[in-house]
Amino acid sequence: MKFSFAKPSLPSSGVLAVTVAADRSLGPIGRDLDQKTGGALARAMAAARFTGKKDETLTLLAPAGTELDRILLVGIGKGADLTDLVLQAAGGAIAVQLDKAADEAALLVELPEEAKLSPAAASAEIAFGAQLRSYKFDKYRTNDKKSDKKDPKPSLRKLTLLVEDDGAAKAAFKKLDTLADAIRFTRDLVSEPANVIYPESLAEKTKDLEQFGVEVEILDQKKLKKLGMGALLGVAQGSACEPRVVVMRWNGNPDADDKRPVAFIGKGVTFDSGGISIKGAAGMEDMKWDMGGSATVIGTMYALAARKAKVNAVGIVGLVENMPSGTAQRPGDIVTSASGQTIEVINTDAEGRLVLADCLWYAQDAYKPKLMIDLATLTGAVIVALGHEHAGLFANDDDLAMNLTAAGLKVGQPVWRMPLGDGYDKEIDSPAADMKNTGSGGGAGSIVGAQFLKRFVNDVPWAHIDIAGVAWAKKDGATVPKGATAFGVRLLDRFVAEYHEA
Repeated sequence: MKFSFAKPSLPSSGVLAVTVAADRSLGPIGRDLDQKTGGALARAMAAARFTGKKDETLTLLAPAGTELDRILLVGIGKGADLTDLVLQAAGGAIAVQLDKAADEAALLVELPEEAKLSPAAASAEIAFGAQLRSYKFDKYRTNDKKSDKKDPKPSLRKLTLLVEDDGAAKAAFKKLDTLADAIRFTRDLVSEPANVIYPESLAEKTKDLEQFGVEVEILDQKKLKKLGMGALLGVAQGSACEPRVVVMRWNGNPDADDKRPVAFIGKGVTFDSGGISIKGAAGMEDMKWDMGGSATVIGTMYALAARKAKVNAVGIVGLVENMPSGTAQRPGDIVTSASGQTIEVINTDAEGRLVLADCLWYAQDAYKPKLMIDLATLTGAVIVALGHEHAGLFANDDDLAMNLTAAGLKVGQPVWRMPLGDGYDKEIDSPAADMKNTGSGGGAGSIVGAQFLKRFVNDVPWAHIDIAGVAWAKKDGATVPKGATAFGVRLLDRFVAEYHEA
C-alpha cells in the first residue's frame, strides 16, 4: 500500500475515512461534513450506538449532500488516552474496512485538543498501523491474481492522509515505513514453506541486507565442523540440506568509546519434524515457522541498518533442518558442543537449544559482545504458561530484563519474565555427559530449556526470549493479520533505540 499526506480538504468523490473521538466528537472539518450531509453522520452514530471509542468503525453508504461513495467513521477514543498503539490499531481497522471498499481512499485526521500527540505524528502512526495490518502473503494464490473485469475485487492500494502539517507527517512516517519494510521482510521469511526456505536459501536471503551496509558472512558445514559446532551439526545430520550459520554485522557507531556490539542470536530450524523423536502428524505443517527466531534477528538487523542506527550490532543465526533418516541423530547420542561441553541427547525434538548453544558460544567467543539476546520458538511449555499474549523472558541480568520488558510494552510486544535457578538447572544433569538436552520430566519445560542455554553464556549479560506462542497468529489482530507476526523486531528495534544508540 502507498501512503501520501496532504492538507485537509473534503474530497468531492470516492471514499473518505474520518477520525471520531469519544462521545462522538468530530473535528471542525468533520462537523462541516456532517452539516453538508444534513446531519447524516450524527444520526448514523446515534442509530448505531457508535460513540467514537477506540476499535469502533461505522460505514455510511452514498451519504446525501455529497458525491462520496461512502464515509468510514473510525473511533479513536479519549484524547487523553490517545497513544501511538491506539492510533496504529485505528490504522489497522481503516486498512481492513477500506480494503473491501476501494482502490484509493482519503483519511481526515482530526484529534481532540487534549491529545498528547500532534495530528502530524498521529497521522504517521495511523499510516504505520495500516501498513502493518494490510500485509498479505498471497504469492502462491494464483486464482486471486486473475482479474475479473466484470466484478473486480476492491483492494486498497493508496491512502491519502489529510492533515494540516503534511510535511511533518510525511517525515515522521518515513522512519516508521522503514520499520514496516523490515517487519514485512521478516513475515515473508516466516511465511514461506520449507521447500522454499531451507538453510542454504535462508542464508542467501540475508544477503539482501548488504544493500544497507550490513556485512554478511555465511559459514558452511566445513567451517562449522572446524569451529567444533557438534551440537548444531548433530541436529542437521539427518537432513539432505546442509546447515549454515550466518553472521550479520552492522557497525553503525564505529567511533564509540565502547565498540563492543550488542548481539542477537536466533534459532533457525527451517523445518522441525522432531527428528527420530518425531512429532505427531496433526499440525506438523506449522513447523515451517520454527525458524521464527532467526527471522526476527534478520529483520532486526534489517531495521537497524536501514534506519542507520548509531549502534554496533551483530546478528547470528543457526540454520538447520531437523529430519528423521538413516543418518539422523538418535536419542542417547552424545555430542560435543563448541564450548567443549558434552551433551547427551535424550529427545531429538529438543533441538533448538542445541543450535543456540553453539551460536551463543560463538557470539561471545568471536565478538565479545556487551550483551546477548537470543530468540527462539523453543518450547510448547511456554504456551501452556503464557498462551499467545506474552513471550517468555529469561535473563541473568535484571537491568537487561527490565529494559526489554519496558521496550516490549511500548510497542505492543509484551514479554513476561520467568525464573531461573539451581533447582531447575539440576534437571539437566546427566550421568553420561556434562548435561542432557531435556529435563527429568518434572515440568517447567521452558525454564529448563532456558537453564540449558544459560550454561553457554558465562557471565555475559544475556536474555532468552521464547517466542513459541507469539511467532504465528491464528487469528487477525489490530495490526497483525493471521499468520507470521514478526514478533520481536519492533521490540528489539525500540530496545536499541532507547538504551544502546549513541
